[in-house]
Amino acid sequence: MERKWWTLVLVSIATFMLLLDVTVVNVALPDIQRELHASLSSLQWVVDAYSLTLAAFLLTAGSLGDRLGRRRVFTIGFGIFTFASFLCGIADTPTLLNLARGLQGVGGAGMFATSLALIGQDFQGKDRATAFGVWGATIGGAVAIGPLVGGVITENLGWEWIFFVNVPIGITAMVLTERKIVNVFAKDPEPVDVPGLVTFSLALFLLIFGLIRGNPEGWGSGLILFCLIGAAVLMAAFIAIELRSKHPMLDLTLFRKPAFNGVSAVAFALSAGMFAMFLYLTIYMQGVLDFSPLGAGLRFLPLTVLGFVVAPIAGGLSNRVPIRFLLGAGLSLVGVGLLLMHGVSPDSEWTTLLGGFVVAGIGVGMTNPGIGQAAIAVVPVEKSGMGSGINTTFRQVGIATGVAGLGAVFQSQVNSKLTELVPHAPAGLGEVVASGGSRAVSALSLPPAIHVKAVQAADVAFVSGFNSIILIAAILSFVGAALGFVLVRSRDFVQPGGGPTEPAGG
Repeated sequence: MERKWWTLVLVSIATFMLLLDVTVVNVALPDIQRELHASLSSLQWVVDAYSLTLAAFLLTAGSLGDRLGRRRVFTIGFGIFTFASFLCGIADTPTLLNLARGLQGVGGAGMFATSLALIGQDFQGKDRATAFGVWGATIGGAVAIGPLVGGVITENLGWEWIFFVNVPIGITAMVLTERKIVNVFAKDPEPVDVPGLVTFSLALFLLIFGLIRGNPEGWGSGLILFCLIGAAVLMAAFIAIELRSKHPMLDLTLFRKPAFNGVSAVAFALSAGMFAMFLYLTIYMQGVLDFSPLGAGLRFLPLTVLGFVVAPIAGGLSNRVPIRFLLGAGLSLVGVGLLLMHGVSPDSEWTTLLGGFVVAGIGVGMTNPGIGQAAIAVVPVEKSGMGSGINTTFRQVGIATGVAGLGAVFQSQVNSKLTELVPHAPAGLGEVVASGGSRAVSALSLPPAIHVKAVQAADVAFVSGFNSIILIAAILSFVGAALGFVLVRSRDFVQPGGGPTEPAGG
């Protein structure tokens, strides 16, 4: 097999593992919540500790790939990710699990930041469109079978094994990477931008921490105000550092290109909307509708399988259809799908979500390949690592802020509704409802007079918050679709394989 196809296979395996660890974990969260006695904020951190460190180190990993060689950074990242997966599996407290998830994100950054650049260095023309179609299908495949795999493993082996399975796969892939992929790097490597890395990482951490802890601590508390104001100050400092740095890890001049801004907005909106909603959809399926992990995974298939099937078709179309059409139409379909999921009631069956799953699945499949292809095409070849890193940063920042931001609204709505329905409810009931629905409430030891009322109120409060965040996610998707359609133009592409050339003014 030619070297370039080995590159595609190994990059696809890495991408599959990275995203599988998001979707698999979502299905296992209710079991993790019960076994480790985790609160909603702890469950959010299981997702966000991974997304946060992944986002924080992507730019640095992409830049290191350009400097030290993309294969080298890819392999090191694979090693860290594999070791961290083992640590996740042996964790016996929410804190240890979240720390290990954070380390997973560091390793994932090395893999994810170099993945698009590795494809870009080996594929050109029609083969590049095919390769990105396969890469998009891999994303769809990970999302497609993740809930199912997570359900099977969690029910039969325990949630720990969703992490242990990464170990043998990771070791095998590392060996093949060193043997089959060439180590390409910039001819004049630049030093690492340490001040930029520190300010960017701290700004993200404070932002996500503030959003996740806002409801429990109080939005006017000193801690939360410190986090949110600190995040804004550090992000301003990061921008100032990058503007003055001779070797910035983020080339801010890229934001002068409308296409770069457009594809970044699409990546962020897709993640902050649809992908962030997977956490709350999973809790709804298992905590309110009372499905098992496997049962929930099976019911996600209409959404996830369609994303897998449509992605390679969309990748093939990108050579004949301007990418902005695929991005705009795809993300619009995601928004329509989310709107179709809106309006669930305490008495709804899972089929209430079915139409939305189908439409959103098609939209995700249309959008993913175009994001990857445009992210590489819009930057010079020697900055492919940076382009790949920036794009995946927007994806991961979208997931992290989406989970935290939607969670803040969700928890607030749940608390408000419970106060109305159960005026004398014990402290912390809203946290239990938000993290596990009526299923979690029914397991509580409450006074009989309150217990029945609390169980009945739990589903009412849950769907109230759920409907609110579904609507917010849909609006995010429509805004991202509009920005992608308006801003992404082929004339901004500087690498071949970014789609057909559009006429002037298009």
